[in-house]
Amino acid sequence: MDKREFLKVVGVAGLGLAAGELTRPVERLIAGTRKKRFKNWVWIGTDTEASVDQWKKRFALMRQSGIDAILPEIYNSNQAFYESKHLPVGAPWLETILPLAKAEGLEVHAWMWSMPCNIPEVVEKHPEWYVVNRLGESAAVKPAYVPNYKFFCPSREGAREFVKETVTELSQIDGLDGVHFDFIRYPDVILPVALQPRYNIKQDRELPQYDYCYCDVCREDFKKQTGTDPLKLEDPTGNYAWRKFRYHRITHLVNDIYVPIVHKHGKKATAAVFPNWRDVRQQWMHWNLDGALPMLYNRAYDQGIEWIGYMTEQEVRGMRNDAPIYSGIMVNGMSPDDIAKAVSVSHDAGSSGLSIFSFQGMSDPLWQSFANAATKD
Repeated sequence: MDKREFLKVVGVAGLGLAAGELTRPVERLIAGTRKKRFKNWVWIGTDTEASVDQWKKRFALMRQSGIDAILPEIYNSNQAFYESKHLPVGAPWLETILPLAKAEGLEVHAWMWSMPCNIPEVVEKHPEWYVVNRLGESAAVKPAYVPNYKFFCPSREGAREFVKETVTELSQIDGLDGVHFDFIRYPDVILPVALQPRYNIKQDRELPQYDYCYCDVCREDFKKQTGTDPLKLEDPTGNYAWRKFRYHRITHLVNDIYVPIVHKHGKKATAAVFPNWRDVRQQWMHWNLDGALPMLYNRAYDQGIEWIGYMTEQEVRGMRNDAPIYSGIMVNGMSPDDIAKAVSVSHDAGSSGLSIFSFQGMSDPLWQSFANAATKD
């Protein structure tokens, strides 16, 4: 489920004023804020239509409201928004906004979709690169939930190399501070509870049509390790060795292939990760990241704001390499009081800051509340 789908499913309000121009001067908007103690981020959906002057104003607002780093969506599984030599290019958006953000003192981390690939030519030429569910259905032909859930299999060498090439290109861009991995996982075997009604499904167990990956390579590799074909297991969903095998497949990509490339070029590696990590086979607490941004979208889990603090505390304790945790909050549907409370409970739980999803969901009152809460002593 991509982040846009979350916005539709949980019944949030329309986008805030940030998608256009804000109605008040930045100086007035942030009046009365105090010294900042934490590092704060914001995800920015691809927007190639805004002018240079509009981006200058937006970046000034972000910086003065307590934002330190931005995460622009630079590859969305269909197109690249930088001058890629191996992906179809929608527009050289990164080249436009990068110097503007840096001039405002903001870090820029390129947000890339990792395992999904919806480029028609790739789907057509390499259907074998995609995950297969327990019913034998390929995501290239029958993706789960939504049409863009065409996920690569982490066991396929060609798929790994394809993603590696994107990571390498981004890591070599001068001035970029980091690469941000999104969808670095399997498809959700169980969706967050508030999302299930949209698809008229009840996932009280791991159903075969959402359980990945059972392709020939995964099955053969697991059989070599254990002597057993996962399809022959009495209960594949309850077999720890099979579950661990898939955790390790993603962890191997991150720790042994992609993060070393990012670090080789002197950049930071971060990832958008799930609080219900078992449901996407994403054991991210074991990853060698420079920062984790768990997506604590409380409404998707039918939880209140306090849940953000509870989950943050668990994640800070569980991060193996002590990398900072930046609590990811979905602001659509939040009131100014909600966003202030989210900042407070996250800080109290030991986070190193927050990440807002998304810039397009912010409004004047939300920026004001965030600035007051995030920059106070």
